[in-house]
Amino acid sequence: MERSSSRRLLLVAMVAMMVMAVRADAVNKSSEGVYWSSAKEDESVDHDDFDGGFSSLDGMLQWAIGHSDPAKLKETAKKVQQSSPDELKKRQLEFKELMEKLKVPSDAQLMQIAIDDLNNSSLALEDRHRALQELLFLVESIDNANDFNKLGGLPVVIQELNHPDPDIRRLAAWIIGQASQNNPAVQEQVLKLGALLKLMKMVKSNFIEEAIKCLYAVSALVQNNLAGQELFIAEAGLLLLQDILSDTSIDIRLQKKAVFLVGDLAGFQLITVHKDEIPFLSNRFFLKSVVDLTASSDLELKEKVLITIKNLLLLRTTEASVFKEFCGLDIALERMRLQLQDLTGEEDQRDYAMDVESLRHEVELIFHQKLGKSSNN
Repeated sequence: MERSSSRRLLLVAMVAMMVMAVRADAVNKSSEGVYWSSAKEDESVDHDDFDGGFSSLDGMLQWAIGHSDPAKLKETAKKVQQSSPDELKKRQLEFKELMEKLKVPSDAQLMQIAIDDLNNSSLALEDRHRALQELLFLVESIDNANDFNKLGGLPVVIQELNHPDPDIRRLAAWIIGQASQNNPAVQEQVLKLGALLKLMKMVKSNFIEEAIKCLYAVSALVQNNLAGQELFIAEAGLLLLQDILSDTSIDIRLQKKAVFLVGDLAGFQLITVHKDEIPFLSNRFFLKSVVDLTASSDLELKEKVLITIKNLLLLRTTEASVFKEFCGLDIALERMRLQLQDLTGEEDQRDYAMDVESLRHEVELIFHQKLGKSSNN
């Protein structure tokens, strides 16, 4: 058993050393150790790469195998199987020395490297793109997002929103949204830096991928953030959403994000009962732009629309008569019931369609309850 374990550890060691050798050109040496250069990393972000350590031997083995040439890996494994106990011990010591010499930088250090790269005005477009890709992965963690803020990374990335390349702007918006998600400290800093207004304008970009990420960032900044919501509303943010919802030619992904944000804003009103409700949320033209989306053939959009309608119906200031007479909600819900009934006959969509039908039925009940209360008053 001990020898088998030793062979396995050696296999990890030898495979890892092979990978280290292949990637040697991506290493910068310093007096404190070895650091991975963000400008040299592969463009795609691999969530298993250099996360500051491995949680287990299995984790290291999987990482090593995933970054190895299959033919060389097979040859290495064969050599390991033929190794004597003394050879195993020697290789283990060599690997231990290597790992002690190799200092994988912390996430904070990696973020600092990327920030420094972005501050370099002569940085090549490809390297700027890679620096942003690395930050996008790193700021997923709330702790990292807070460190990113402390490192002064937010102003640097916000500046990238002005870059002439649309993909750079897309990545910058994505990072801002990622870092701001459920993070009041980052939300506050981004709002202070004036990025919300910039992002709202960029939602109208002709580059659809950029527009989608900008709306994502806007949504992340205003979710559960009163200051963000007040600024968003003051700058005609709800009118912006209405334009997206009512534009039949627009990319459906934008509509999904827009209707989700409307539902989130309405939901926030429901839990802050001490605050006056947003008047625009009861505007009949705005409500109709939401209800009209029930006609979409996209199940995911239907689900998001139903959640939003549910929250809007629960608001004190919305009127059941407007939903019925102006928006035609009763007709829309019946039409959706028939559509979902047809979808339950399709095996690949049956379960999802049944879930959406359950939600539709709940919305219908709330609607009728609101109508009943209205007629009794």
